[in-house]
Amino acid sequence: MKGVAFKTLRQLLVERCDLKAVITMPSGVFKPYAGVSTAILLFTKVWGPKDKVTQPATESVWFYEMTSDGYSLDDKRSKQEGNGDLQDIITKYHARNPATDTDRTAKCFMVPRTEIEAESYDLSLSRYKQDVFEEVHYDPPGVILDRLIQAEVGNVDEAELAKVQSGIVHELLELKGMVG
Repeated sequence: MKGVAFKTLRQLLVERCDLKAVITMPSGVFKPYAGVSTAILLFTKVWGPKDKVTQPATESVWFYEMTSDGYSLDDKRSKQEGNGDLQDIITKYHARNPATDTDRTAKCFMVPRTEIEAESYDLSLSRYKQDVFEEVHYDPPGVILDRLIQAEVGNVDEAELAKVQSGIVHELLELKGMVG
């Protein structure tokens, strides 16, 4: 949600209400009717429209990234094995703790109000979540090409491979010659 009106609404949720949780749902949860991403906001109203806010009602917000609701995310919405994240959300919501739920790479974590204020009251999980990148090691191209050639012709000696004049094996050998 962008724009001044949306920012004002998010600010009201943080300052006049105790915004307890933002639970992001994957796009596809409401298919076939809508494919947009959705979030559930849990909050309690603290300050009325005429009350003077003496201090913001929200101290910290719990974020949870739901990946499954127990159904497929395609148009058919078929029942999947298990119940998705629903029970986990309930359990972890009741056990949430601003002091310990600090790992931003986890499925759920707490964010202090001051950080949300500094981010223009952005309530997008992606704004606060830290992605974990794993380094992937690949075999050298020559090794990969050897495997492809072996998959095509089996265990053949170099002399037999040299006789290949056309086809994919010839092209793979030519490519192997280029990469070394």
